[in-house]
Amino acid sequence: MADEHPTAGVYEIRIQGHLDDRWAVWFNEMTITHDANGETRLTGSVLDQAMLYGLLRKVQDLGLPLIAVVRLHNF
Repeated sequence: MADEHPTAGVYEIRIQGHLDDRWAVWFNEMTITHDANGETRLTGSVLDQAMLYGLLRKVQDLGLPLIAVVRLHNF
């Protein structure tokens, strides 16, 4: 699968501000973690580049400042 989709893996998307847990469904069931520094981490599986860009569009649609996108590991 990794050969077919080189971006596939587990990702962490960090945004400024605390995102309410109710948004987890909209963000494809990603885990939402609130950090003490006022950031939110969205962590979960991303199957391909289209899915990653879709998640980033959702961050943009909410007007949330994007801090970082990190692939934690491949599938």
